[in-house]
Amino acid sequence: MADVSDLVRRRLWELRRSPQEAARRSRWEIPAQVLELMARGGSSFVAERLARPLARALDVPESRLRRVAELPQVPDPRAEIDTRPHLTVVRQER
Repeated sequence: MADVSDLVRRRLWELRRSPQEAARRSRWEIPAQVLELMARGGSSFVAERLARPLARALDVPESRLRRVAELPQVPDPRAEIDTRPHLTVVRQER
């Protein structure tokens, strides 16, 4: 099962977002240093009050973050949003 640090690392990579940009999106409730530490596999504990800002920083539904962090679930209207990146395969003509 994936943990919070895996989710942080993967979403920062998928979004091509730096920890500083993610911290800004969280309205500075999650410091960039904490996001960087989490992305490197550091502490993955998330307090319940930080679930919403962290989900906002990573552009994931709060319910998804709560599930990964093993926090109590709350109703989240964004729960059905797919967060996979849209990739386009480009072939070179030979």
